[in-house]
Formats: sequence, C-alpha cells, structure tokens
Amino acid sequence: MSTDTLLVRKDDLSSTRLHATADARLADGQVRVRIERFALTSNNITYAAFGEAMSYWQFFPSGEEGWGIIPVWGFASVSHSLHPGVAVGERLYGYFPMASAAVLTPERLSPDRLSDGAAHRSALPVVYNQYLRTRSDPLYTADTEDLQALLRPLFITSWLIDDFLDDNDFFGARPGAALLSSASSKTAYGTAFQLKQREGIEVIGLTSAANRAFCESLGCYDRVLAYEELGQVAADTPCVYVDFAGNASLRREIHTRFGNLKHSASIGGTHVDQLAASGAGKSLPGPRATLFFAPAQIRKRIGDWGGEVFGQRMVQAWQAFAARAANPRTPWLRVEHHAGGAAVQAAYAGVLAGRGDPRVGHILSL
Repeated sequence: MSTDTLLVRKDDLSSTRLHATADARLADGQVRVRIERFALTSNNITYAAFGEAMSYWQFFPSGEEGWGIIPVWGFASVSHSLHPGVAVGERLYGYFPMASAAVLTPERLSPDRLSDGAAHRSALPVVYNQYLRTRSDPLYTADTEDLQALLRPLFITSWLIDDFLDDNDFFGARPGAALLSSASSKTAYGTAFQLKQREGIEVIGLTSAANRAFCESLGCYDRVLAYEELGQVAADTPCVYVDFAGNASLRREIHTRFGNLKHSASIGGTHVDQLAASGAGKSLPGPRATLFFAPAQIRKRIGDWGGEVFGQRMVQAWQAFAARAANPRTPWLRVEHHAGGAAVQAAYAGVLAGRGDPRVGHILSL
C-alpha cells in the first residue's frame, strides 16, 4: 500500500504537488489510519499562512525542504495496529495531514480519546494531538460526519471567542458592538451565532458586497455591511473587533476610525494577499491587535469549570448550532465532495483564492 499526500510550498501557498510514498512498516505501539474524509475551509488556509509563526507545519513534517503538509480535521479508520489498546476498524476524529493515511503512536488512552505520542508533536498544543474515539464521542453521529468535519473545529473556536469576550466583559464595550470581518466565513458566523445570545452587544458583520445577501440570510447578525459601508457605524461606538480576514488595510481603517475600540482580536487570515502587511499592527492607534489562541482559553475554562462541565457546555452549544446550520428548510451549508488528487488540488486552489459560494462546504479524500 502507499500513501498519497498533498504538499504545499511554504513560501508560495498556490504551489502544490501530489506525492506518493510506500507505507513503511509500523513499530511496536504504532497504528496506521486511513483518512477517509476531511474538510477544507479558510481555516486551513490560516494554518498554512501562520505555519511558521504558530508551528502548524510541525504537526506533519513533509521531510522535504520548503514543502509543508497542511493539517485538516476529519475522520479515519485504523487499518493496521501494533498497539494492544487500539483495534483495527476503530474510527477516530481529529487532526490529520492532507493525505490518504497517517501513522500515530497512541498514548494516554481513555474510553473516549487517545493522544498521538510521536516525539515531534510532544511540544505542540495538546488539543491538536488528541483523537476522539467515535464510539464514545458525545458529539458524534454517523450521519453528520461531513457537518462535523466542516463545522466542529471552527465552531469550537467560535464558541471560545464568544466566551473569551464575555469572560472579559467585552473589555468595556458592553453596551456596544462587536465588529466581525469576513462575516461569511464559517468561524465568523459561528461566533455571531453565539454573540447574538449576549445582552447589550450589537453583532455587525463586515463582508464583501457579493456575500452580503448570504450573511443577511443567516439571521445571526444584527447588521451586515459591505466593507466600504463601515462609515455607517458611529465612530464613537464602544466596540470590539474580531478579525477573521487578516486584511491589514481594513484593520487599520477600524483602528483609526473607532476611538472607542476596546479590543482587537486577530483570528485568522482568509485574505492571504494581505497577510504580509498584517504585522503592521504595532503601529496602529488604539488597542494592540492580539492573536486569539483557542487552546489558551480551553485551558483557562477547564481550570475554571473542570473538564466535565467544560465538555457539557461545549456539547450543548454545538448541538444548538449544528441543528440550526443543518436545518433542512434553510440550511446554512451545502456539502460538495471531492475525491482524488486532481480534485483535491482544484478544491484547494479555489478555497485559497476565496472563490465559490459561501454556502458550500468542501469534503475531500485522497
């Protein structure tokens, strides 16, 4: 058997190639999983854009200078096991390479999860090294795997952003507004879904004119404005800015316009062509743009609430969001499947370029 992998140039994310390698023999304690489906969203482009700064390239080293493997969220089944606690056929949800297979070294096994103990991952955030065993995962249902792969990791980030802002009383911007850029992105509208439930916060989505109607149709924004309509928000409004786009010029405009800007959070980078300039945040007026790191809020809340309560709250929030997103009358998402190397490359190129319908979610397999 062999493993197919999509490699991406670290210094030119538009440059990709497919690489096939023969499956190596497993060592004692290792398992091989076949990755059956994974999601591709703008979140994965963020992983690549911040690959060096945030160590995303380190999860699945390519072994080739200048080339990286983008991590993705998806489902896999164990095809070969030399670990007594992991059976062939077991299904796992978690963080995988953009490939057809992966080798894991399971450790810290429990009935509901295991961790990859590979040496090169030991210093990386624990949350990304955990794999959930679907047979006992409270969020898992077999008929919603596509929805879970596409929305679950993004919504967890959304839920944590909302919780972080509320935990800090919106940094003094309540009553006031939350400005969300790239409002059509899944992480942004997941955040809006949560923020909409908070008292005293007007949720304002900023998007391109082309995506305005889509964002309005979601019903989770109090107002949706095209980027050029930012002037419709009063300049003295107490507000927080949640930047999902990574657009440096938009960030500067917001920091310059709003003298009552209380907090500026940077989440990702869907506008890849603007990322090189995003480091200019140090010279901006107002609060310093701060990168939001979800694992830090997870650690804090598990410390505050305990792991069991944290899990219960997350499950409840996910179930409410998933039910709305998958509402058969007005679904927020339509899934498209792409199988094989050429189809995966084409889908990746489209997501990287920001092309396509925001209602479409891409599920890939190599």
